[in-house]
Amino acid sequence: MSLLALGVGIVTGFGAVGFRDLIGLIHNISFLGRVSFLYDANRFTGVARWGALVVILVPVAGGMIVTFLVDNFAPEAKGHGVPEVMDAIYYRAGVIRPVVAVIKSLASAVAIGTGASVGREGPIIQIGSALGSTLGQLVRMPVGQRIALVAAGAGAGIAATFNTPIGGVMFAIELMLPEIGVATFLPVAVATGAATFIGRWALGNAPAFAAPHITALAAGPGSIVVLALYAVLGALTGVAAAAFVRGLHLMEDIFGRIPHDYARHALGMLILGAMMCGLFRGYGHYFIEGVGYAAVQAILTGGLAVWWLLALLLAAKLVATSLSLGSGSSGGVFSPSLFMGAALGAAFAAIINSGDFAPKLDAPAFAVVGMGAMVGGATGAVMTAVVMIFEMTLSYGVIMPMIVAVATSAGVRSLLSHETIYTSKLYRRGKHIPKARYTNMFLVRRAREVMDPGVLVLPRETSFDDFLRAYGGEGRMRHVVVTDKGRLCGVIRVNTGLQRGLAGGHTGVTLGDIASRDFTVVRDDTVVFNVISRMWRRGAIMAVVARGRRAPHGADVAGVITKEHVADSVADSVRIYPGD
Repeated sequence: MSLLALGVGIVTGFGAVGFRDLIGLIHNISFLGRVSFLYDANRFTGVARWGALVVILVPVAGGMIVTFLVDNFAPEAKGHGVPEVMDAIYYRAGVIRPVVAVIKSLASAVAIGTGASVGREGPIIQIGSALGSTLGQLVRMPVGQRIALVAAGAGAGIAATFNTPIGGVMFAIELMLPEIGVATFLPVAVATGAATFIGRWALGNAPAFAAPHITALAAGPGSIVVLALYAVLGALTGVAAAAFVRGLHLMEDIFGRIPHDYARHALGMLILGAMMCGLFRGYGHYFIEGVGYAAVQAILTGGLAVWWLLALLLAAKLVATSLSLGSGSSGGVFSPSLFMGAALGAAFAAIINSGDFAPKLDAPAFAVVGMGAMVGGATGAVMTAVVMIFEMTLSYGVIMPMIVAVATSAGVRSLLSHETIYTSKLYRRGKHIPKARYTNMFLVRRAREVMDPGVLVLPRETSFDDFLRAYGGEGRMRHVVVTDKGRLCGVIRVNTGLQRGLAGGHTGVTLGDIASRDFTVVRDDTVVFNVISRMWRRGAIMAVVARGRRAPHGADVAGVITKEHVADSVADSVRIYPGD
């Protein structure tokens, strides 16, 4: 598995590099009229060679290509990618069509390169996941291992995109893996490490954003007040995250009323192009086009510090991303979340600093914390948000305030929108994705803790009619172990309420005649995991629990375990957790 994951990581790493180059080529042709792969997304795009009118139409042209690719080759490539991967993991045994990787690459590169306000991480996550799934289908393996390769491809994709190996692992653990253990964690870690190495080899080892020295919390009595302000920022970000979730669905519903796919996407991209042109005419940059990293970089370095402009950009990016995805584009929501979080954090600090508050707040620090809070609140991946923002900025000082802000943001968002930006799309399709990975604590319980001790042990020659007359008044399910000269020979599950239905009748059969041989024998100290395994392997309807170590006889029977008892044990172990 680790060797297979290594292959997934290497291919995904090269795929991430090629994907970024393809975006650069399309962007340079579309806006600057030159054929070049060189493109630094952290720098603002210069004046378009073709003029303002063409800038408005470039996203429309890109949208037509995206619609053609998605409609004709891979409908799964539409949208921001992660929900489709989660759907494959939880509902399709980790199966993703290989063509998805190709079409998602082309469609998303065209969308981002021509200005769609989406991120590049969602596509590369879906691309890496498709590669993992394809390999898992070519090599015969259990479904659980294929899902682990899908998660490994997803983690590798986001790690290579942002140069965040630990964040990639956390992303896979929080959002992709239904089960976490050495057998699943190690392949994910290997894949993300390999993809990060390829990304660094091709693109350099610099963090995603060049952040200045940040003083998130200065020492002194005022630090508790500043920490409280980070919590307030988290609450505001939670509101913004909920607005993002609901705004995206609102746009999907509005554009969904337009019957023609090309007309729907053209209208959305035309509005986006007009917004880009308006921002360029008014403030000198397109700001919201593409991944938006240039605006984030400008906020972190102090180039964007006016609160009302930052608030305008926050609203514009929310609308632009919702427009892009709601009308049919292909791209991620992680990068837009970074943009909106940075704008909100810096605007919040600027507003506080405009008053008489002392000490003055560090606006870049609040921008970085806002990035993490928005990502954690919108996606629900709170651990990923804390780790990844640290890796993307190398600003260790923001860890503690970011934890406070991310926790507050996730809490507020969950009050306003129970589903995250990733799960809400599936929820609307009637598919539930668990938001927690519960440890199967029932599996370590002993058989004697789960069994029904009220079992009857009767010889095979016992008349069934006599049995009903003796126990028929109970009106409940009875479990019977049938013996032949003391040895176990069968089991019966009888609803003793049958007596009323058979009143006055005579069956003439014995317990030995109706006993089932589909049972297995386990010891009273056997753990439930092994009990379930034995029942499944042997197709048993019941496990007879016996005391001692000798060959079991009737006198050794302590109880029985059926599938209902296992289900009750599961429910009892889940009861200790808070509700999902």
